[in-house]
Amino acid sequence: MRKLILAFSAAALAVPAVPTAALAHAPQETRSWRGSDGRLQCKRPNGTTGLLVGGAAGVLGGRAIDRRGDRATGTILGGALGALLGRHVQRNMLSRCR
Repeated sequence: MRKLILAFSAAALAVPAVPTAALAHAPQETRSWRGSDGRLQCKRPNGTTGLLVGGAAGVLGGRAIDRRGDRATGTILGGALGALLGRHVQRNMLSRCR
């Protein structure tokens, strides 16, 4: 059972890295327009999806890494760190207004 959970955790941590690397060189799809004052305005993602996906992956990874006691500490810390990292990636690296 441990090997199965560890394998799923490793897959969950590896899967979000693949689309991010593929999108790094792809043209960005952002909605941009000129405001009434003539300045360029753009709509960017707020990071909610990255927060949820990163949190779920972090929970699985933190639980697999922490092997002592009830493993709640590793689960909570992994979820928090994964959520912050996922939000940062989605907000800052995937969409840039040009």
